[in-house]
Amino acid sequence: MIWQQLINGLMLGGIYVLIAVSFTLAIGILNFLNFSLPGLFMLGGVLTWALIGAGWHWSLAMLVALLAAAAVSLLVEQLSYKPMRNADPELPLVSSLGFLVLMENLVIVKWGSDQQSFPALIPDFNLRFGGLIIGTAQLISFLIAVGVVLWLSWFLKTTNTGRRLRAIAENRDTAEILGINLARLVPCVFVFSAVFTALGGILFALNYLQVSPFMGENIGFKGVAAMIVGGMGSIWGAIVGGLLIGLVEVLSIYFFGADVVNILVYGFLLLVLIVRPAGLLGRPISREKL
Repeated sequence: MIWQQLINGLMLGGIYVLIAVSFTLAIGILNFLNFSLPGLFMLGGVLTWALIGAGWHWSLAMLVALLAAAAVSLLVEQLSYKPMRNADPELPLVSSLGFLVLMENLVIVKWGSDQQSFPALIPDFNLRFGGLIIGTAQLISFLIAVGVVLWLSWFLKTTNTGRRLRAIAENRDTAEILGINLARLVPCVFVFSAVFTALGGILFALNYLQVSPFMGENIGFKGVAAMIVGGMGSIWGAIVGGLLIGLVEVLSIYFFGADVVNILVYGFLLLVLIVRPAGLLGRPISREKL
């Protein structure tokens, strides 16, 4: 049923939205494509699984996983971004990719490379609307993802810290002249990105009941695709792009099978870039700002 697939696509898209927003924060404010984010996505899911398996309450396990992701992200900021922030953009990008490989291999050393079953924390209760079925875990994950992103949009537009972050995105040098302390605000961007990404990993585990050391790689690429489709640097573009990528993926499986998913998803990305190189909500001349 096509309407059911549309619902499933939107639910999956909610997770992609979190990843796309995380990449958008790094690109829009710091002009930094942070490739450690797929590792933080994985870390959120795997650490939650490991702590629950060790007897921790699920809420505490999730909180610790989010805090651990934030701590690792601060290490990325100190060791990867900060020493090379004035260098060519490719240098911190490659360094952040090293963090991704490091996180994956540390998890493999500790828990192995096999896919692990995540416990079903949410009761298996489906909401039915006519012929449509929405899983409870799907709905909760979607609402959390949308709620977090809407909060971020409000935060950037209405709070003093948010305005300062937007000022940095507009022009770093001007922001410094105006007295904005970059050394204090840049770590905030890394923490926000880490928490959103790790939350996406936890929600993914809750929905699909599985974790693995490499679970972040495919999701990370889809998140980058969603960011580009929506328009690099645009929060609302990341939302639109994430939902569209989720829809394209689910509909590809429904109509053509799982073997051609990546072909159609990235083909859709190329089509958008051909028709509108700046992305759907990006500015055609300069990069869209937050």
